[in-house]
Order: sequence, then structure tokens, then C-alpha cells
Amino acid sequence: MKANTVKETNKLLEEVKNKIISIVTAENFDDTKTGRLVYSYDSTPNFQALPDAVVSPRNTAEVSEVVKICNEYKIPIVPRGSGTNLCGGTCPIMGGIVMLFKHMNKILEIDEENLTATVQPGVIAYEVIKAVEAKGLFYPPDPGSMKIATIGGTINENSGGLRGLKYGVTRDYVIALEIVLPNGEIIRTGGKLAKDVAGYDFTRLYVGSEGTLGIITEATLKLIPIPETKKTMLALYQDMEAAARTVSKIIANKIIPATLEFLDQPTLKVVEDYAQVGLPTNVEAVLLIEQDGPPEVVERDIAKMSEICKQESAVSVQIAKTEHEADALRTARRTALSALARLKPTTILEDATVPRSEIAKMVKAINQIAVKYNLDICTFGHAGDGNLHPTCPTDARNHEEMERVEKAFAEIFEKAIELGGTITGEHGVGIMKAPYLELKLGKAGISAMKSVKDALDPNNIMNPGKVFMEDSRKRVVVMK
Repeated sequence: MKANTVKETNKLLEEVKNKIISIVTAENFDDTKTGRLVYSYDSTPNFQALPDAVVSPRNTAEVSEVVKICNEYKIPIVPRGSGTNLCGGTCPIMGGIVMLFKHMNKILEIDEENLTATVQPGVIAYEVIKAVEAKGLFYPPDPGSMKIATIGGTINENSGGLRGLKYGVTRDYVIALEIVLPNGEIIRTGGKLAKDVAGYDFTRLYVGSEGTLGIITEATLKLIPIPETKKTMLALYQDMEAAARTVSKIIANKIIPATLEFLDQPTLKVVEDYAQVGLPTNVEAVLLIEQDGPPEVVERDIAKMSEICKQESAVSVQIAKTEHEADALRTARRTALSALARLKPTTILEDATVPRSEIAKMVKAINQIAVKYNLDICTFGHAGDGNLHPTCPTDARNHEEMERVEKAFAEIFEKAIELGGTITGEHGVGIMKAPYLELKLGKAGISAMKSVKDALDPNNIMNPGKVFMEDSRKRVVVMK
């Protein structure tokens, strides 16, 4: 908004406020200090920025009208789910409004004939998973935050999860979207179709766009039949590189497990102290491996993977005897971040992804970088798809240590790129990874992406300052 005096600015603000309230009603508009503070941060450590207001539209028509007003007055909009993202993506660094979808939180349809579910953006991912499982169907994406993350948030971040190796990530299951464009117009992409090559694939463009290109107000998700059975096993290693070699050898033997997770010893100790499920803490690394499908396939694959683990120097291979035991192992892996967060006031969780054949080199490099900068870095993650989560317990009040943390992670990202990987496998770019995006895409790649952004959002109102931010990466508190 442009105004020449404070009085004119205040008048414009009041005008905009009244227009938005006339659409969503006063109870769905909050510009109090307390209300704004609640939505000034997400799960990114030590990062915060106050919005000017929080708006909760009740349907797509209201979203459209609010967006039209914001576009007219050039007011930033930050679409937000539960705020579980880890890249600062939902922090309103340029003020404006945070848009919530607490009213748009329904499963609209589960279509068993077409194997789809149509949902609103505010529904919790776990609710969708359980609802379709009740009908013998399966929605595979399972981010660690699935019990609180919204479907809209997982689509905007293109979330992954423990099942990503075999089943892929969120983009592989989003087949249609309803989108409010930055000018307020409403479009629909895709459909309940097995094939559709009519024009540009806007559906895939918007998945993972982090709210920078428009607002998703409805999604149709692809479902598959639920696997008949599942088995879980734990392989223990005294040699971290042997564990990494096992991952590559399993895939080379043409076995694609449902889950293939890795935890190093520092992570094991913290997780066991937290979850107390009987995890071994006297080994250097463990692989948590699961396979699902027809019983005969599961039995064959588990037997073969057990054999491979032993060939690659596993000191022990344990197969869960009951579903309760298997679930305890899965739960322990999912609690890794929560467990590590107990160590120090600040927890920096990152994700760097490399080809699975380079996992051993990447883990070794992370450990060397930790020693170089005198830091504790625990590593766990989705070893099967090369997505590792180096995690550093630290204290943001220790500025000297935080500088070392920044330098360490910069080297980790550079090493990932050197090994043919990427700076983020599932957390997104947001504001924290923006300075490193050029490492992956190059100047021409950044320019091409900016061209798309400028064409769809010429007034730059959709989550501005994200993805393309060029300031040096500093995890400082930003308050407005």
C-alpha cells in the first residue's frame, strides 16, 4: 500500500480491514497482538515475524474475495497450515495477513470407484490416512508431523515421509487441485483421471510451491489398495559405512522396501532415553527396514534383506514378532526430532539428500564437518531414498556457536551438491534454504523460476520473500 502520511496509511489499513471483515465476518479477522503473535512463527528454530492480521475464510469464494482485496492493495498473504514446516516458509516476514483454513477442514468425498479422496486444505493428514484405511484403501505419504500437519501444508511443501522410498512423496498422489490465483480468480487443475496431458501440468507446479503461486482450496488425492501385510526388522551395525552399503545393496538386488530408515549412535541414545522401547545403544548405527504387500512377497523380501544385512557385517538382525513391537520401532523413529529437542534449547534439523549410493560418503562427511566445527551433529533419516537429517542441538543465545553451526551446515549442503544431491529433499526452501538454491539450480534455473513467479504473481503478494531471498543465511529473530 502506498500512502504519503501516517494518517493516510492508517486510513488505508482501516479501509482494508473493514473490507475483509465484510467478507469473513469480524470473528474470523484478528489483528490483536496476541492473535498475531501466535502465527508469527513456525517450527523453524529462532525465527519469527509478526503478521498485520490473521484471516480465516470459510470457503473458496471468501478466499477469492480476500485475495482480490490484497492484490488491489498489494498486501502480502501467507497461507498456513499447522506451522510444522522447518524452513521458515510460513513466517510472514513482510507482514500482511496469515490465512488460516480451520473452517475448510473436511474430507469431502472418498470415491471407492475411482480410488480418490477429495479434501479441503485444513484437514489433518492423519485423519485422511485413517479415513481411507477404514475403507481398505491407502494414502501413502506419511510425514513425521502427519498427526498435526494439514493436507494443504503437506501439498505446499511436497512432504515426504518414511514410506517415500517405495511409494513416493505427496506430489505422486495429488491429481487435481482447486486454486485461487494471486488475482483472485479460481482455477481447477487435473481430475479423477488416469491420463491427462491437456496443457501444462499446473497440478505438479503447485505441489511444493510453498504458497508462492496461489492458494490451494481443495485437493483430489490418489489412493491405492492397502497392503495385505507388513513385516518390520532392525539391523544393527558397528560400522556406519557398512550400514550405508547395505542400503545400496538391497536396492541393487531389486528389492524396494516400504521403509528403510537410518539412525546413528548419538540419535539412538537420545531416542531410546526418550521412547524407552528397547533400542540398542551400544552400536554405531541401525537400519529400520519394513516391507509390505502380499504375504509371500513380504516373507521372501524380508528373508533376502536379512541375508544382505548379515553379508554386510550386521552384528544382529531382529525381526519384530508382533505388530505392537513393530509399531514401537516405527514410533521410536518418528520421535527422533522430539527426543533430540530435549538436549539443548535450540535444535537445528536439516535435510540434505544424495543418491543412495553416496550415503556412506555423506554420513562420513557430516561427521568430519561436526568435528571440524566442534559440534554435536546427530544423523538419521530416510536412507532408502538418500534423504538424511543431520541435526544439531545448540543454543541460539551462544552467538559464537551459532556461527559455527551456520558454517557447518553450509558445508553439508555443498557436500550434498558435490555428491550429486540437493539442498532439501522434503523440508522445502522457504527462507532458510533460499541462499543455497543457486547451488542446486544455477543462475539460469533461478531466473526461470522467477519468471514463473512474476507471471502468476506480478504484485508479489503470495508469501513474498520466500524461495528467492538472497540475504545470507542467518537464523535471527525477525519481529515486525
